[in-house]
Amino acid sequence: MSVPSNLKYTKDHEWVRIEGDVATVGITEFAQGELGDIVYVEVETVDETLDREEVFGTVEAVKTVSDLFSPLSGEIIEFNEALESEPEMVNSDPYGDGWMVKIKISNPSEIEDLLDDAAYKEIIGA
Repeated sequence: MSVPSNLKYTKDHEWVRIEGDVATVGITEFAQGELGDIVYVEVETVDETLDREEVFGTVEAVKTVSDLFSPLSGEIIEFNEALESEPEMVNSDPYGDGWMVKIKISNPSEIEDLLDDAAYKEIIGA
């Protein structure tokens, strides 16, 4: 199971790539494996400013629907619109083309609260 060391993680099985004041967010390989085949990703919070751990969208798999939680406070500035027609990219490339949103970070100190790859591997037993 892939847990890239250059990313940060949340206990909610999301990964975060920090580039300056923008965070790209998706769900981990572990999460997509637990969910199964992803059939729909819904994000209706673009241009909204959310607090950390607020719901920014949902991911729907064949068996279940799961909320997606913002790992950091900030404005949702972009949704990966390719997921509207190809939600299965979350399964096939969770750390690449399957990213979900980009957030303009409003409180950079929250980054320190994210997990590194070693801490995330402990949570998933990898």
